Amino acid sequence: MRVATVAFYGCALGLLAMGLREMFSGFEENRCTMTYMFEYPEYRRIALPRRVARQYPAYGLYLYGEGQYAQDTRGLKLTGAPVLFLPGNAGSYKQARSLGSVALRKAEALEGGVHLNVFTIDFNEELVALYGGSLRRQTHFLHESIKAILRLYKDHEAPPHSVVLVGHSMGGVVARALFTLPRFSPRLVSLIITQASPHQAPVLSLDAHLLEFYSAVRQRWVGRAEDLRNVTVLSVGGGYRDYQVRSGLTALPCPQDDPSKLSLVVTAVPRTWVSTDHLSIVWCKELVLATVRAFFDLIEPETGQFSDDPERRMAILNHHFIRHPVRVLGEQLETPVSLSGSPKTWSEVNTLRLAYSAPKEGQAKYFLFALSSRRRAYSHFYCRSNNLSLQQEMTSWVYGCTQMNGSMCVQAVDLSFGTELLPAYKVLTLSLSELSSVSHLIVVASNLNGRQFTVECEWQRQESQTVSVPVPHVLSFGMSVSDVTLNSTGLRHTIELQHFHQVYQAFRISVVSHCKVTKADRLPNVYIMKVPWFREDSVTTSSIPSVTEISGMLHTSRPDNSTGVLLQLHTAPNCLYKVSVRTSFPRVLGQVLRFCGPVLPVYVAVALLLACGGQMSSVVRMGRPLQMSHAVARSLQPHKVDLPVYLLHLLLRYSWFQDGWSTLHLPPLDALPATSPDGMTQEGLPLNEDWPRLLSPLLYVLGAAMAFWGSVLLRLFLRLLSLLLAPLHRPSVSRDCGTLRRRTQLLLILCLSVLGWASCGALSITATFLLHLYRVLRLQMIERSLSHMLNLAPEKQTDKDKGTGEKEKGTGEKEKGTGNSEALDSKPKECNGAPLLSDSVLQDVRDDLQLHVSLSALLTLPVMLCAPSLIHWTRNLRYSVARLDPDPCWPHSVPLFIASLLLINCNTLTLSYSKILPITSRLLLPLSVAMVTFSPLHLYRVNYFVSAALVPLAVSCLF
Repeated sequence: MRVATVAFYGCALGLLAMGLREMFSGFEENRCTMTYMFEYPEYRRIALPRRVARQYPAYGLYLYGEGQYAQDTRGLKLTGAPVLFLPGNAGSYKQARSLGSVALRKAEALEGGVHLNVFTIDFNEELVALYGGSLRRQTHFLHESIKAILRLYKDHEAPPHSVVLVGHSMGGVVARALFTLPRFSPRLVSLIITQASPHQAPVLSLDAHLLEFYSAVRQRWVGRAEDLRNVTVLSVGGGYRDYQVRSGLTALPCPQDDPSKLSLVVTAVPRTWVSTDHLSIVWCKELVLATVRAFFDLIEPETGQFSDDPERRMAILNHHFIRHPVRVLGEQLETPVSLSGSPKTWSEVNTLRLAYSAPKEGQAKYFLFALSSRRRAYSHFYCRSNNLSLQQEMTSWVYGCTQMNGSMCVQAVDLSFGTELLPAYKVLTLSLSELSSVSHLIVVASNLNGRQFTVECEWQRQESQTVSVPVPHVLSFGMSVSDVTLNSTGLRHTIELQHFHQVYQAFRISVVSHCKVTKADRLPNVYIMKVPWFREDSVTTSSIPSVTEISGMLHTSRPDNSTGVLLQLHTAPNCLYKVSVRTSFPRVLGQVLRFCGPVLPVYVAVALLLACGGQMSSVVRMGRPLQMSHAVARSLQPHKVDLPVYLLHLLLRYSWFQDGWSTLHLPPLDALPATSPDGMTQEGLPLNEDWPRLLSPLLYVLGAAMAFWGSVLLRLFLRLLSLLLAPLHRPSVSRDCGTLRRRTQLLLILCLSVLGWASCGALSITATFLLHLYRVLRLQMIERSLSHMLNLAPEKQTDKDKGTGEKEKGTGEKEKGTGNSEALDSKPKECNGAPLLSDSVLQDVRDDLQLHVSLSALLTLPVMLCAPSLIHWTRNLRYSVARLDPDPCWPHSVPLFIASLLLINCNTLTLSYSKILPITSRLLLPLSVAMVTFSPLHLYRVNYFVSAALVPLAVSCLF
């Protein structure tokens, strides 16, 4: 193996490892607070009708309870508002304990008996993200569970008419799929909250049933969404810590003018501001508290049930998950407010900035800001306060005066509704152009309870406090830096990061703060990266002075020509801030793998197919195959694969070519995953984007590197396993060990066909793979035995054997000309045959070994892609021994395992006599092009192309 080849694939492996490390660990530490149960949790099973229990024996419905509440609900006489938790892929119904426990503690602190009844469904921890056959079954069971829950309240004075659903991961997708059922009434569900649910598309499209399920859900919520506008849906993504479901997939596919659908990332949720992984989003206390607070605000005190008013639901969700204005829900914006106090408590501020620290002694305090002299010179008024006690957080604190009495305001309107809550303080920015009816601004700084806090306000001119900075090119590799220095004469600055709007861009943003005078009572800095087209804002808090690094990455690309990413700095006055933007190449690789990693199996399959084609071409030319690693190294020819794909994309832009394509009933071309929520068609396919096509060569190199080093690891694994199994087998030197008689092959084909039809198609594929693996292991044992024998043989005997080998070679050439070669005999030799030992015999065994190692690596892909359905069938054996229904691997697996069984007897000598091998070796390149064209978003199609490659290869071994 050439050193340059190893070095190249070593560098490619290093890039892959760098990207994986960044994707799996290149984020902030888990700052979520764990939720704890104060009493032992209990899950009471709800009895379902016999028909339902018999039809879904693996599923169950439970009621969560703790302590006295669990005792009170033993008789299932419920009076609370029903909430149903849906676990996701391989999720447990016991994950509802965080939501249920916090809801119980919240109810104990309230008066009036308002509380929640938290139910949860046991979906048997099915792998529904990988096997789509269970999704429809789970949806029907969810429908039956909702009807069973509502029946529990039939004796209640004000029974609920709907159930609130909380779905984690695929549970959120199942919740939306309810509305695709023909007999489901949309009135049964009025609110759905999903957590880390991939609504846009499945993470891995391993079977057609999964994509059909998504297509039906998308068609219902996008194509026929008129009657769903009263259904409120909130989707929360986990941020960069969730590497299983990227947050871009959690955006809800719905009409843009639908106001009842919200999508956001948990880092933008007020009072949360943390990123969660795929599991911690369920128990993260900060997010659970926001969810429970929203639930209790949604309950009508008169009935104890959730509100039926869609506008109220949206207002409450906006309050807790988007803006969190510090006000009590239900107050009207234009209601006049009467202010009182002695003249001593009022102070008029004539300076451009106010900095006030409340004393320890409790007192009332009002600050007046006259607008008449400021309207022309300034555009905004900015104010912030760290008065965030539980009593003051929901209190109005900024007013607009409409009636003055001397130096006091006697009537005003509340302007606090636009307050934004940040980790360190609350801020309010008012546009002066919208305050035409107001003469003065009033800031309330009263501390009647004696609590100390700080208030800072100033007049601002937005144009002078906004700076534009072009970001470095993504291929600058961190060598170039864009920076800006801010002499902070204000409390807030905005930096527009120009040309930052694609997900493949990633930057390290460094903010260095320095103040000439150090003050202990300074409010901390708060840096917010705002993304205008998606609610994925991230918040960073730092002290003064400090050096803070912000990760500049996006979950979604900009869908239009809207404003770019904004970096908002809430700073300290009279301090110096230097902001530097530098491209981070590891994070760029992490973003590429985060978005395009699921399609890497396609490029691995392409590399293995082309490597197999190279081995067949070598057999045609020289009579022996290349080594597996050499074949993979030579298969790296992205221009032969990518150029035809690019040409197809170009031709499909013309209507005449599209008409011909449709006439042939060919499927649409697959592109790499879409990077923006609006980048999907109604069928769930991505629209044409230019940047993924530029990444195709990189993905090809990474896939080839995985195939290269995977083949090396496979050889090492086979050598180790053959050493362990060698004592169990009789030593042999025949190249035909491990082969099957023709009668045995036919019997196995029949048995595996019956087995796949009666149980699971993936089981037949796995059994065939194991039979072929046994053949490879036997060849590995023979190769080691021959090597040892030849090393121990005398030099003289070895020379004699070489002569004999040359004689045999001449005899073989003669037999090849007469067509009487023993290799064409349909009956394989016995393992205890004793051919003459020679280097040529050892070389023949090594050639066969290289051939079958290549075939084993290729067969590994269908086994891995079909593994989820096999796991699902195995786990459900205790409930039913029937065949898997639906089975994504049947009957498509029949040609695959038939060809694999026939290839067990194949050897290089047989292939060298084949008349159709030259055609077969040339067929693998078009198959590779077709795989890249049609498989990136349909990974299950890889099995079809592997079958299409193995079938002619098996025929080549026969003719």
